[in-house]
Amino acid sequence: MSLKAFELVPAVEREMLMGDKARINVECIECCGKNLYIGTNDCFVYHFLLEEKISAGKVTFAATKQLHKYLGFKKAVSELKAASALNRLLVLCDNTITLVNMMNLEPIPTGARIKGAVTFTVNENPMSGDPFCVEVCIISVKRRTIQMFMVYEDRVQIVKEVSTPEQPCAVAVDGHYLCLALTTQYIILNYNTGISQDLFPYCSDEKRPIVKRIGRQEFLLAGPGGLGMFATVDGISQRAPVHWSENVIGAALCFPYVVALDDEFITVHSMLDQLLKQTLSFKEGHILQDFEEKEEHYALDPSVLLEPARLPSSSPDKPTNRVHTFDVRQSLVVVFVGKVIVATNKGVYILVPLPLEKQIQDLLSSHRVEEALILAKAARRNIPKEKFQVMYKRILQQAGFIYFAQLQFLEAKELFRSGQLDVRELISLYPFLLPTSSSFTRSHPPLHEYADLNQLTQGDQEKMTKCKRFLMSYLNEVRSTEVANGYKEDIDTALLKLYAEANHESLLDLLVSENFCLLTDSATWLEKHKKYFALGLLHHYNGQDAAALQLWVKIVNGDIQDSTRSDLYEYIVDFLTFCSDQELVWKYAEWVLQKSEEVGVQIFTKRPLEEQGKNSFNPDNVINCLNKYPKSLVKYLEYLVLDRKIKKEKYHTHLAVLYLETVLKLKSVTTDNCVELTETQTKLRSLLQKSDFYRIHFILDKIKGTDLHMERAILYGKLEEHDKALHILVHESKDFSAAEDYCIWSSESKDLPYRQRLFHMLLSVYLNPGSSDCELVMAAVDLLNNHAAEFDAARVLQLVPDSWSVQLLSPFLTGAMRESIHTTRMTQITLGLAKAENLIYKHDKVKLKGSPIILSDKKLCQVCQSPFCEPAFVRYPNGGMVHTHCAANRLMNPNMTHHSQT
Repeated sequence: MSLKAFELVPAVEREMLMGDKARINVECIECCGKNLYIGTNDCFVYHFLLEEKISAGKVTFAATKQLHKYLGFKKAVSELKAASALNRLLVLCDNTITLVNMMNLEPIPTGARIKGAVTFTVNENPMSGDPFCVEVCIISVKRRTIQMFMVYEDRVQIVKEVSTPEQPCAVAVDGHYLCLALTTQYIILNYNTGISQDLFPYCSDEKRPIVKRIGRQEFLLAGPGGLGMFATVDGISQRAPVHWSENVIGAALCFPYVVALDDEFITVHSMLDQLLKQTLSFKEGHILQDFEEKEEHYALDPSVLLEPARLPSSSPDKPTNRVHTFDVRQSLVVVFVGKVIVATNKGVYILVPLPLEKQIQDLLSSHRVEEALILAKAARRNIPKEKFQVMYKRILQQAGFIYFAQLQFLEAKELFRSGQLDVRELISLYPFLLPTSSSFTRSHPPLHEYADLNQLTQGDQEKMTKCKRFLMSYLNEVRSTEVANGYKEDIDTALLKLYAEANHESLLDLLVSENFCLLTDSATWLEKHKKYFALGLLHHYNGQDAAALQLWVKIVNGDIQDSTRSDLYEYIVDFLTFCSDQELVWKYAEWVLQKSEEVGVQIFTKRPLEEQGKNSFNPDNVINCLNKYPKSLVKYLEYLVLDRKIKKEKYHTHLAVLYLETVLKLKSVTTDNCVELTETQTKLRSLLQKSDFYRIHFILDKIKGTDLHMERAILYGKLEEHDKALHILVHESKDFSAAEDYCIWSSESKDLPYRQRLFHMLLSVYLNPGSSDCELVMAAVDLLNNHAAEFDAARVLQLVPDSWSVQLLSPFLTGAMRESIHTTRMTQITLGLAKAENLIYKHDKVKLKGSPIILSDKKLCQVCQSPFCEPAFVRYPNGGMVHTHCAANRLMNPNMTHHSQT
């Protein structure tokens, strides 16, 4: 695919160079800054001054001939090299390198020259460190010989002569390293150490070798198979080769491009991806060279250099468009100026590189995103840092939109992130997503060519849906990052609109979490898409709870339709439960209770405790409200009594009365097994059994005359009238298991004698002399056999009739014997342990009495250092003795523990 990287611009026309002399041919060229030197086949050197002009975006060159000089030989000028630091031009003609003045082309007065040179090159990475000296490497006319010279302003000096394995054909030099094209192969030779490294073979008879230094310790070579090979001084290649034609006759470098010349074309390859970028038709060309010069300028106004001009370059180490040095104190500016020049026998042309930014934009326009990004990264070397960062971010954003239009969303997202895209650029593609109050305007020049999503997708609904899904995902990811800083309202509002339009489940998550959705825009959009529940959440987030509840109540009542939540009524109850606006809660309390008494009461029972005891939510106010709703009232009283365990008589009595009334009412209307009756009666019994705070006589009066025998028994038990309770259970209710249970729960948390008294009382009821019912006798037998541990066996044997057989009471007697034996043995163990402990104490006492303690008036208290005036004292385990009153003061000697002895 073609890219216009260079324009071919004439520099020196045929007429300017040779006039009417048809036989004059261009043999070599050299360029140093604005100075262009041309060597011809008739031994002339021409000096031109090149002026670059830019008009309407086009670059042209005007060449002004300064002078020309005949060198006095009969052979062609083979090579020209400028040494600007010395103001010298090195001219190779007839195997002799002559030093001439760069301005007047006159040979230097000393006549210093280098003889016997077939070809030569200048070391662009010199090792001498002398700024007024040039290192020159020549291929000598002597067979298989390379020579190194130091060239000064008025003299030359040979410093090294190196032999090569074969006859060298071409050479390039970098520091101590020579890259040589020999007869059959390329090699790297360190002329300082003599160590060589073979690279790869080639045949000099079949094709012209190319050896070119392209950077520090790196060379470009014409390899076999039409490959341009890169090689370092270590003999390795760090770049992939470029594919040339088989007939390449010259190569040049203008980063990031390698330019090659053959018989018919100039080809341009990228060093970054090795692809062919441009082909220019150019016939009869035979010279292709790149030039780089350092120019020094003293600027009166340094500000003119803040925007450097486009400066072509030939080296990746010294790239295009770069200001190397700017010293404000001296106003010294050092600029590297490079040119790529091609020539035929009759004319000279300059390859003018297009600005990298334009090349990148051309690639983006062709949707060649990867190539554009590679080139953009390489442009870092050629553009000032700040300017590059701005440019590179914009390129990443443009590339992201190209991928976005191709529905390559993963690639687009990565580029948007890397390019720090103002996400509103993306949102603005979607009609109506940006808030009406947004002040955003698109970047200029635009980052893409699309007016909106409809144009981008050409109305394809499937593509449009994919684009919207991508934007939802992308906005959700960036909304909590730095990308959203400054315009979170625009992002969240757009995200809400997308969610609402797509009926996306994340809409509710957005609204119940921290968000910056703009109320006016968002409310209109939610209402448009009939998202009334979500609209209520939006109102709630903005502190408008009354508006939120009004909407939700309308949904539950069926006034408006929204199926977002099937449990919306329960949600409203939960919302009111935690609502801090008391007036709002009381306003909707009647409504929630009318809908469901059991659920609605939760606005009071699940309310945070800190709110229930204050203001209008105290229990008395709530009970007054619930009097019209009996089920809710029962639930609330259960909450107060059973859950919160409030110990107020009125709440316990009220709950007991409500239970009782419900039981009596249900008993009067139903004869079959009723689940509600069973449950309520169980609750009533549990309350009567466990609570100690209701009015017993009041409840008892209400129960009298009913068949609630168990309830009456419980109440008599609360009055400690156990005989009445047991009589009711045995003779009226005839529920023997209930009687046994009564004895168990009535004696809970009481001592053993109390429990035994209840069981003996029940046994006495069973064995009442006035009763001869066999059923009671069997109940008594079962009571004894099942609860042997609860009876005093001796008393039982006195109560039971003599007619009862031992076999009938064998379980009771066995249990009683086992319990008696167990008690006896446990008592013996306890006694034994007590005796052992007593023995230990006696042993300790004997040990303490074992050594005598002598107390005299000469003994001093260890605390107060006073003598003992009475026989009472305290002795510490360490043997020290103190007064009793001194020992009492623990603060005076807190670390001592003591045993007292008098």
